[in-house]
Amino acid sequence: MDKPLPDIPTSLPPTLQQEVGDLLAELGDKLAWPEAFLASAATPFAFSHYLVQTVRQHPDYLLEALDADGRVAACGDEEFDRQLQSRLERATDDAGLRRALRETRHREMIRVAWRDLSGQAGLDEVMHDLSRLARSLIEGGLQWIDRHLQTRYGQPCGPQGEPQSMVVLGLGKLGGGELNFSSDIDLIFAFEEAGETDGERTIENQEFFQRLGRQLIAALSDVTADGFCYRVDMRLRPFGDSGPLVMHFDAMEDYYQAHGREWERYALIKASPLAGDPEAGARLMRRLRPFIYRRYLDYGTLANLRELKQMINDESARRGRFEDVKHGEGGIREIEFIAQSFQLIRGGRDQALQRRDLLGVMAVLRERDLLPGYAVEQLERSYRFLRRVENRLQMLHDQQTHRLPSNGDDRHRLALSLGFDDEASFEMALLREQRRVHAHFDQVFTAPQRADGEAMEASPETDREQQLNRLWQGALAEPAARAVLEATEFQNVEAALSGIADLRESPGVRAMSVTGRQRLDRLMPLLIGAIAEMDTPDAVLPRALQMVRTIARRSVYLSLLVENPLALSQLVKLVAASPWINEQLTRHPVLLDELLDPRALYAPPDRDGLREELEAELAQFPEQDHEQMLDRLRQFKQVQTLRVAAADIMGFLPLMKVSDHLTWLAEVLLERVLQLAWEKMVERHGEPQCGSLDGRRAARFAVIGYGKLGGFELGYGSDLDVVFLHDSEGDETQTVGPKVIDNGEFFARVAQRVVHLLGAFTPAGRLYEVDTRLRPSGAAGLLVSGLQAFRRYQDESAWTWEHQALVRARFVAGDAELGERFDTLRREVLTRERDVAALRAEVVEMRDRMLSEHASKKGRGFHLKRDRGGITDIEFMVQYWVLVSAHDHPAVCDWPDKIRTLEMLGREGVIDTALSEALADAYRDLRNRIHRLTLAGSDARVEEPDDELCAVRDRVIEAWVDVFGEPQTAANQNA
Repeated sequence: MDKPLPDIPTSLPPTLQQEVGDLLAELGDKLAWPEAFLASAATPFAFSHYLVQTVRQHPDYLLEALDADGRVAACGDEEFDRQLQSRLERATDDAGLRRALRETRHREMIRVAWRDLSGQAGLDEVMHDLSRLARSLIEGGLQWIDRHLQTRYGQPCGPQGEPQSMVVLGLGKLGGGELNFSSDIDLIFAFEEAGETDGERTIENQEFFQRLGRQLIAALSDVTADGFCYRVDMRLRPFGDSGPLVMHFDAMEDYYQAHGREWERYALIKASPLAGDPEAGARLMRRLRPFIYRRYLDYGTLANLRELKQMINDESARRGRFEDVKHGEGGIREIEFIAQSFQLIRGGRDQALQRRDLLGVMAVLRERDLLPGYAVEQLERSYRFLRRVENRLQMLHDQQTHRLPSNGDDRHRLALSLGFDDEASFEMALLREQRRVHAHFDQVFTAPQRADGEAMEASPETDREQQLNRLWQGALAEPAARAVLEATEFQNVEAALSGIADLRESPGVRAMSVTGRQRLDRLMPLLIGAIAEMDTPDAVLPRALQMVRTIARRSVYLSLLVENPLALSQLVKLVAASPWINEQLTRHPVLLDELLDPRALYAPPDRDGLREELEAELAQFPEQDHEQMLDRLRQFKQVQTLRVAAADIMGFLPLMKVSDHLTWLAEVLLERVLQLAWEKMVERHGEPQCGSLDGRRAARFAVIGYGKLGGFELGYGSDLDVVFLHDSEGDETQTVGPKVIDNGEFFARVAQRVVHLLGAFTPAGRLYEVDTRLRPSGAAGLLVSGLQAFRRYQDESAWTWEHQALVRARFVAGDAELGERFDTLRREVLTRERDVAALRAEVVEMRDRMLSEHASKKGRGFHLKRDRGGITDIEFMVQYWVLVSAHDHPAVCDWPDKIRTLEMLGREGVIDTALSEALADAYRDLRNRIHRLTLAGSDARVEEPDDELCAVRDRVIEAWVDVFGEPQTAANQNA
């Protein structure tokens, strides 16, 4: 050889230097290699015995991979597919197919290894190219074998004659596009429907696809003179080795519903259709998704993954695989388990987590703040390091290994290939990454309540926990059980013991699965202990026991509380503070997830934040899936209401802000529901337009909020008073779309749909009860009014009480321009000059009628809203003052809420400033008491008013008498 040999790293063992030198000399003699290539060829050969062997056997494979500069070039997807198809087209028999597949594999493995070992390719490129290779060989082999089988048996067909093809699912790293260098491939075969082939020699689809599957496996895994492509593992299919090689979709779905085990959920989390009809593959994955991703938050996943990881650790220890970079402590598998735990717990509710690639999942965890940013960064860095180690290990000899080599030379080569000077520095770096990974794994998976039953040091705290555990199990004699509870703050010990025993022996608990009962047994001592720390544990325990009785039907909620002590602590605090919250959590256990993050729980978002959160929530679902979107709207309302209530109870939100948040929530949900209803109607009938033939415009629609919604005064459980308006006018008033209808009918259907979507009751609850009786002519009137007709009604037919109601009306959803026109109309009506005496008489008569029909009977306490001296009196006075003064003081109708209106009445001199402030204070006090009573599970009635409340009531009555005189009715004289 005339050309000088490149420098061979002297850090290599002498035998390896000799091997590389001999190969380079041999290559130089065989073919004309570019000098630039030979100058840099020593390093890749030094780090891979596989490269040495394969290039010695097929030097042309490497030569043909070089570009004009003597470098091994990257290969795009299209170019790779073209090369593979060209080789497959030349294959005329089974032997030719196997040669084509193996030649393609060797060529690509040489290229990938060379680019990796020479530093030309990063991990992302290596994983992509290795995954592409496997996918393409599977798809190419499948198509070739399928064509040849069809020449014998014809095309497999479904019951209606539709063509069928086999779908190949790739699992694990192959499914995630993250394949390593010498990996097995885990596959599952399926086809859509039973039937038979349409050839002269007919066979059933099942038999056809079984033959296809067996031949594909052999084409990939049989060892020939050219080697093999992949070891194919089919054990993850339904029923494993004892099951059929291929199943149709219905049978597969039935299997997972009836027999699917937890580990199969983990196996399918990366499942991806690799070959066959892509649309059929997508349909199969849609059918399997409910099994993989539960619609509820599945905290049982943590315990299951923990148990699975422990089995892997035990197996690693048994085989002595302490240096296993995949299965060992701090290895790749632990990073995968961290990502998968969040996917399986939350993926059913957050579709962004339904990804197959680990690094993509990590990005979502960072974005959602499910893991701290620094933790995600460290795990990503460790993952990339460990995957590079794994690939370099396997490039040594093209062996599927994850364990550091025992051979000293190979261990040295591995360290050098990864950029380290020696084995010691590499092993220190590896150990550092493994320790970091395992620390994060422990943070996520270590059972906070000693789930593994490890020994506990004796202490008063652990002794009490053991005693409470025995109490829950019924293992204590009655005197001992009583003593345990008496040692805490329980007063009515007998009632507490009876409640605990009733739950333990209840049919629901006795019928629980073994797993469910284990979770309950872990939770109950913790729960009883936490309740014992409350000021009034006797009141809290029955509520908590009823909640457990309900949520135990889905034991994942028990896992949530066991796995998250902070959530359990927040739960007990909220249950102790509010029976209403307890009822909401019992009715909708999905809300328990909100207890995990107190920062979010006690900081409900503002209107813009609500809108952003809602849009992010709904963006996960296809727009056509209205049913699931509506369920999410209901859950969103429940979650946000819980946040407001929790912040309210714990003192993070003042009264007025509570109503603001509840009102913003209603507005955001109303906007979204209107959008859903509108889009559905437009899809069917087109946009409504109006005008004349000479000029048409879009007809507008608006929702007007009245009452508490209009006045920013919504409370927990308030209904929505709404009026629907449109501005369609002219000779041409109809839709422009596929099925034309009159605009009036269009708007009526939109309004009906809005009312239905808001009020429909489903297992996820309902959004709001809706009251539309404040529309013109009440229940007898049209559901939707034109703006001009609404104006005529207000001018000519409206009752005084309807003008009073207009004081608290405002635009809340729909077209903003129409909303502004309504606001102008409202101001015009309210600022009209009125007969003061007649108005006073009507207001008094109306209030007396309400008292006679709804006020509390004597001796029945004080209703904070309805009775004399309550909120309704303040509302009537404010409305009266607005109506009599707005003509001269139009600013008094600027705001629809009572507090700001009272301030304006005082500022404008309509009433004395001291009276304005006193009534505003009284209104706040009464509303605050109503909120408290609602959260306590009571109505707005106080049986025995305290002195402070009596003073507030008397001040309101005094103001009423000053304005309207002494009451004329005998109703509510108990006040």
